[in-house]
Amino acid sequence: MKAFLKMIRPHQYIKNMLVFFPLFFAKKITDVTLLQSAAMAFISFCFAASTIYIFNDIRDIEKDKVHPKKKLRPIASGAVSIKTAVITDVIFLVLALAVSFLTNRRMGVIILIYLVINLFYSLGMKNIAILDIFAVSTGFLLRLLSGTEYGAVANVLPSHWIIIMTFLLSLFLAIAKRRDDLVLAESGLDVRKSISGYSLEFINGVMSIMSAVIIVSYLLYTLDPAVQAHYGSKNVYATTFFVLLGLLRYMQITFVEKKSGSPTEIVYKDRFLQITILAWILSFLFFVY
Repeated sequence: MKAFLKMIRPHQYIKNMLVFFPLFFAKKITDVTLLQSAAMAFISFCFAASTIYIFNDIRDIEKDKVHPKKKLRPIASGAVSIKTAVITDVIFLVLALAVSFLTNRRMGVIILIYLVINLFYSLGMKNIAILDIFAVSTGFLLRLLSGTEYGAVANVLPSHWIIIMTFLLSLFLAIAKRRDDLVLAESGLDVRKSISGYSLEFINGVMSIMSAVIIVSYLLYTLDPAVQAHYGSKNVYATTFFVLLGLLRYMQITFVEKKSGSPTEIVYKDRFLQITILAWILSFLFFVY
Protein backbone atom coordinates (compact mmCIF):
# COMPACT_ATOMS: atom_id res chain seq x y z
CA MET A 1 0.00 0.00 0.00
CA LYS A 2 2.85 2.38 0.84
CA ALA A 3 4.45 1.79 -2.57
CA PHE A 4 1.07 2.28 -4.29
CA LEU A 5 0.49 5.62 -2.54
CA LYS A 6 4.00 6.71 -3.39
CA MET A 7 3.32 5.86 -7.05
CA ILE A 8 0.16 7.97 -7.34
CA ARG A 9 1.81 10.82 -5.37
CA PRO A 10 -1.08 12.23 -3.30
CA HIS A 11 1.33 14.78 -1.80
CA GLN A 12 1.31 16.48 -5.22
CA TYR A 13 -2.44 17.06 -4.98
CA ILE A 14 -1.74 20.32 -3.18
CA LYS A 15 -1.27 21.82 -6.67
CA ASN A 16 -4.93 21.08 -7.36
CA MET A 17 -5.97 23.46 -4.58
CA LEU A 18 -5.70 26.10 -7.30
CA VAL A 19 -9.26 25.18 -8.33
CA PHE A 20 -10.50 26.89 -5.15
CA PHE A 21 -8.61 30.15 -5.77
CA PRO A 22 -11.24 31.75 -8.04
CA LEU A 23 -13.85 31.25 -5.30
CA PHE A 24 -11.49 32.75 -2.74
CA PHE A 25 -10.78 35.85 -4.83
CA ALA A 26 -14.43 36.16 -5.87
CA LYS A 27 -15.44 36.28 -2.17
CA LYS A 28 -17.59 33.16 -2.65
CA ILE A 29 -15.47 30.65 -0.77
CA THR A 30 -18.27 30.15 1.78
CA ASP A 31 -20.87 29.19 -0.85
CA VAL A 32 -21.43 25.47 -0.20
CA THR A 33 -22.93 24.74 -3.63
CA LEU A 34 -20.02 26.36 -5.45
CA LEU A 35 -17.56 24.62 -3.13
CA GLN A 36 -19.06 21.26 -4.05
CA SER A 37 -18.58 22.04 -7.74
CA ALA A 38 -14.98 23.09 -7.12
CA ALA A 39 -14.44 19.89 -5.13
CA MET A 40 -15.48 17.86 -8.18
CA ALA A 41 -12.89 19.74 -10.22
CA PHE A 42 -10.30 19.04 -7.52
CA ILE A 43 -11.07 15.30 -7.55
CA SER A 44 -10.94 15.22 -11.36
CA PHE A 45 -7.47 16.78 -11.37
CA CYS A 46 -6.26 14.42 -8.65
CA PHE A 47 -7.13 11.41 -10.81
CA ALA A 48 -5.77 13.08 -13.95
CA ALA A 49 -2.50 14.09 -12.28
CA SER A 50 -1.90 10.59 -10.94
CA THR A 51 -2.61 9.20 -14.41
CA ILE A 52 0.18 11.36 -15.82
CA TYR A 53 2.61 10.61 -12.98
CA ILE A 54 2.21 6.85 -13.46
CA PHE A 55 2.46 7.12 -17.25
CA ASN A 56 5.69 9.12 -16.97
CA ASP A 57 7.19 6.68 -14.46
CA ILE A 58 6.43 3.74 -16.75
CA ARG A 59 7.86 5.52 -19.78
CA ASP A 60 10.99 6.78 -17.99
CA ILE A 61 11.71 3.66 -15.95
CA GLU A 62 15.20 3.10 -17.41
CA LYS A 63 16.30 6.71 -16.89
CA ASP A 64 14.84 6.77 -13.38
CA LYS A 65 16.88 3.72 -12.39
CA VAL A 66 20.12 5.74 -12.69
CA HIS A 67 18.76 8.96 -11.14
CA PRO A 68 19.88 9.59 -7.51
CA LYS A 69 16.33 10.37 -6.33
CA LYS A 70 14.01 8.92 -8.97
CA LYS A 71 15.53 5.43 -8.63
CA LEU A 72 13.63 5.15 -5.35
CA ARG A 73 10.26 5.54 -7.07
CA PRO A 74 8.04 2.42 -6.80
CA ILE A 75 8.13 1.46 -10.48
CA ALA A 76 11.84 2.14 -11.00
CA SER A 77 12.77 0.30 -7.80
CA GLY A 78 10.52 -2.66 -8.62
CA ALA A 79 8.25 -2.16 -5.60
CA VAL A 80 5.32 -1.93 -8.03
CA SER A 81 5.27 -4.11 -11.16
CA ILE A 82 4.78 -2.56 -14.58
CA LYS A 83 1.58 -4.61 -15.03
CA THR A 84 0.10 -3.23 -11.80
CA ALA A 85 1.16 0.27 -12.79
CA VAL A 86 -0.50 0.01 -16.22
CA ILE A 87 -3.77 -1.32 -14.76
CA THR A 88 -3.80 1.44 -12.13
CA ASP A 89 -3.07 4.05 -14.79
CA VAL A 90 -6.02 2.95 -16.92
CA ILE A 91 -8.35 2.96 -13.91
CA PHE A 92 -7.28 6.46 -12.90
CA LEU A 93 -7.68 7.69 -16.48
CA VAL A 94 -11.25 6.38 -16.61
CA LEU A 95 -12.03 7.92 -13.22
CA ALA A 96 -10.59 11.30 -14.26
CA LEU A 97 -12.73 11.42 -17.39
CA ALA A 98 -15.82 10.03 -15.66
CA VAL A 99 -15.78 12.47 -12.74
CA SER A 100 -15.00 15.47 -14.95
CA PHE A 101 -17.68 14.79 -17.57
CA LEU A 102 -20.23 13.93 -14.87
CA THR A 103 -19.54 17.38 -13.43
CA ASN A 104 -20.22 19.05 -16.79
CA ARG A 105 -18.95 19.04 -20.35
CA ARG A 106 -16.71 22.08 -19.85
CA MET A 107 -14.90 20.39 -16.98
CA GLY A 108 -14.49 17.26 -19.06
CA VAL A 109 -12.95 19.26 -21.90
CA ILE A 110 -10.48 20.91 -19.51
CA ILE A 111 -9.35 17.52 -18.21
CA LEU A 112 -9.02 16.24 -21.78
CA ILE A 113 -6.88 19.25 -22.72
CA TYR A 114 -4.76 18.70 -19.59
CA LEU A 115 -4.23 15.03 -20.45
CA VAL A 116 -3.39 15.74 -24.10
CA ILE A 117 -0.88 18.48 -23.23
CA ASN A 118 0.80 16.20 -20.71
CA LEU A 119 0.83 13.34 -23.21
CA PHE A 120 2.66 15.51 -25.74
CA TYR A 121 4.90 16.72 -22.92
CA SER A 122 5.83 13.15 -22.02
CA LEU A 123 6.35 12.09 -25.63
CA GLY A 124 8.76 14.87 -26.54
CA MET A 125 7.75 18.38 -25.51
CA LYS A 126 9.70 18.03 -22.25
CA ASN A 127 12.87 17.79 -24.34
CA ILE A 128 12.38 21.24 -25.88
CA ALA A 129 13.79 24.05 -23.75
CA ILE A 130 11.38 26.88 -22.81
CA LEU A 131 8.44 25.03 -24.40
CA ASP A 132 8.73 22.49 -21.58
CA ILE A 133 8.15 25.03 -18.81
CA PHE A 134 5.29 26.63 -20.73
CA ALA A 135 3.60 23.22 -20.94
CA VAL A 136 3.96 22.78 -17.17
CA SER A 137 2.58 26.28 -16.54
CA THR A 138 -0.43 25.59 -18.76
CA GLY A 139 -1.37 22.77 -16.39
CA PHE A 140 -1.59 25.23 -13.50
CA LEU A 141 -3.64 27.62 -15.61
CA LEU A 142 -6.11 24.84 -16.46
CA ARG A 143 -6.48 24.05 -12.76
CA LEU A 144 -7.34 27.68 -12.09
CA LEU A 145 -9.85 27.88 -14.95
CA SER A 146 -11.56 24.68 -13.79
CA GLY A 147 -12.64 26.57 -10.67
CA THR A 148 -14.55 29.12 -12.77
CA GLU A 149 -17.56 29.08 -15.07
CA TYR A 150 -15.21 27.93 -17.82
CA GLY A 151 -14.95 24.70 -15.87
CA ALA A 152 -16.91 23.27 -12.96
CA VAL A 153 -18.05 26.36 -11.03
CA ALA A 154 -20.94 28.43 -12.38
CA ASN A 155 -21.17 32.22 -12.01
CA VAL A 156 -17.50 32.69 -11.13
CA LEU A 157 -15.51 34.64 -13.70
CA PRO A 158 -11.70 34.60 -13.42
CA SER A 159 -9.97 37.95 -13.08
CA HIS A 160 -7.41 38.61 -15.82
CA TRP A 161 -5.03 39.61 -13.03
CA ILE A 162 -5.35 36.21 -11.34
CA ILE A 163 -4.84 34.40 -14.64
CA ILE A 164 -1.69 36.41 -15.42
CA MET A 165 -0.17 36.00 -11.95
CA THR A 166 -0.94 32.27 -11.81
CA PHE A 167 0.81 31.75 -15.14
CA LEU A 168 3.79 33.89 -14.13
CA LEU A 169 4.21 32.16 -10.77
CA SER A 170 3.98 28.71 -12.34
CA LEU A 171 6.64 29.72 -14.88
CA PHE A 172 8.84 30.91 -12.02
CA LEU A 173 8.49 27.58 -10.18
CA ALA A 174 9.05 25.56 -13.36
CA ILE A 175 12.25 27.38 -14.30
CA ALA A 176 13.50 27.02 -10.71
CA LYS A 177 13.02 23.26 -11.00
CA ARG A 178 15.02 23.25 -14.23
CA ARG A 179 17.86 24.84 -12.29
CA ASP A 180 17.94 21.79 -10.04
CA ASP A 181 18.00 19.54 -13.12
CA LEU A 182 20.85 21.58 -14.59
CA VAL A 183 22.93 21.22 -11.42
CA LEU A 184 22.40 17.44 -11.57
CA ALA A 185 23.34 17.39 -15.26
CA GLU A 186 26.57 19.28 -14.57
CA SER A 187 27.46 16.66 -11.98
CA GLY A 188 27.44 14.04 -14.74
CA LEU A 189 23.94 12.61 -14.40
CA ASP A 190 21.73 11.97 -17.42
CA VAL A 191 18.63 14.12 -16.96
CA ARG A 192 16.07 15.62 -19.37
CA LYS A 193 17.31 16.63 -22.84
CA SER A 194 15.85 20.14 -22.61
CA ILE A 195 18.57 21.01 -20.09
CA SER A 196 20.98 21.52 -22.99
CA GLY A 197 18.93 24.62 -23.84
CA TYR A 198 19.47 26.17 -20.42
CA SER A 199 22.41 27.56 -18.46
CA LEU A 200 22.71 28.75 -14.87
CA GLU A 201 23.15 32.34 -16.05
CA PHE A 202 20.02 32.14 -18.18
CA ILE A 203 17.90 30.52 -15.47
CA ASN A 204 19.13 32.92 -12.77
CA GLY A 205 18.33 35.86 -15.02
CA VAL A 206 14.86 34.57 -15.90
CA MET A 207 14.05 33.89 -12.24
CA SER A 208 15.11 37.41 -11.26
CA ILE A 209 13.01 38.94 -14.04
CA MET A 210 10.00 36.73 -13.29
CA SER A 211 10.06 37.51 -9.58
CA ALA A 212 10.12 41.25 -10.30
CA VAL A 213 7.25 40.96 -12.80
CA ILE A 214 5.20 38.91 -10.32
CA ILE A 215 5.65 41.48 -7.56
CA VAL A 216 4.79 44.42 -9.83
CA SER A 217 1.76 42.57 -11.25
CA TYR A 218 0.47 41.71 -7.78
CA LEU A 219 0.98 45.29 -6.58
CA LEU A 220 -0.85 46.68 -9.63
CA TYR A 221 -3.63 44.17 -8.99
CA THR A 222 -4.11 45.28 -5.39
CA LEU A 223 -3.99 48.97 -6.39
CA ASP A 224 -6.51 48.59 -9.22
CA PRO A 225 -9.58 50.75 -8.32
CA ALA A 226 -11.95 48.08 -9.68
CA VAL A 227 -10.27 45.42 -7.53
CA GLN A 228 -10.39 47.63 -4.44
CA ALA A 229 -14.08 48.32 -5.07
CA HIS A 230 -14.73 44.59 -5.48
CA TYR A 231 -13.05 43.79 -2.17
CA GLY A 232 -14.37 46.86 -0.40
CA SER A 233 -10.89 47.74 0.85
CA LYS A 234 -8.04 49.98 -0.25
CA ASN A 235 -5.56 48.19 2.00
CA VAL A 236 -5.24 44.91 0.10
CA TYR A 237 -1.88 46.16 -1.19
CA ALA A 238 -0.46 45.44 2.27
CA THR A 239 -0.59 41.71 1.47
CA THR A 240 2.19 42.34 -1.09
CA PHE A 241 4.61 42.18 1.85
CA PHE A 242 4.01 38.44 2.25
CA VAL A 243 4.17 37.79 -1.51
CA LEU A 244 7.58 39.49 -1.61
CA LEU A 245 8.69 37.60 1.48
CA GLY A 246 7.64 34.27 -0.03
CA LEU A 247 9.40 34.91 -3.33
CA LEU A 248 12.61 36.02 -1.62
CA ARG A 249 12.59 32.91 0.55
CA TYR A 250 12.07 30.67 -2.48
CA MET A 251 14.95 32.38 -4.28
CA GLN A 252 17.10 31.93 -1.18
CA ILE A 253 16.29 28.21 -1.20
CA THR A 254 17.16 28.09 -4.91
CA PHE A 255 20.31 30.22 -5.06
CA VAL A 256 21.80 29.88 -1.58
CA GLU A 257 20.65 26.49 -0.32
CA LYS A 258 20.55 25.03 -3.87
CA LYS A 259 17.36 23.03 -3.26
CA SER A 260 15.14 24.05 -6.16
CA GLY A 261 13.70 20.60 -6.88
CA SER A 262 10.00 19.83 -6.42
CA PRO A 263 8.06 22.99 -5.39
CA THR A 264 5.55 20.90 -3.44
CA GLU A 265 8.28 19.20 -1.42
CA ILE A 266 9.83 22.58 -0.67
CA VAL A 267 6.51 23.92 0.61
CA TYR A 268 5.91 20.79 2.71
CA LYS A 269 9.35 20.98 4.32
CA ASP A 270 10.08 24.69 4.66
CA ARG A 271 8.52 26.16 7.78
CA PHE A 272 9.35 29.73 6.73
CA LEU A 273 7.36 29.37 3.51
CA GLN A 274 4.47 27.70 5.30
CA ILE A 275 4.20 30.55 7.80
CA THR A 276 4.49 33.14 5.01
CA ILE A 277 1.72 31.52 2.95
CA LEU A 278 -0.53 31.26 6.01
CA ALA A 279 0.18 34.90 6.88
CA TRP A 280 -0.73 35.96 3.33
CA ILE A 281 -4.03 34.05 3.50
CA LEU A 282 -4.92 35.46 6.92
CA SER A 283 -4.01 39.02 5.91
CA PHE A 284 -6.09 38.71 2.74
CA LEU A 285 -9.02 37.39 4.75
CA PHE A 286 -8.64 40.27 7.20
CA PHE A 287 -8.79 42.96 4.52
CA VAL A 288 -11.31 41.32 2.20
CA TYR A 289 -13.67 39.21 4.27
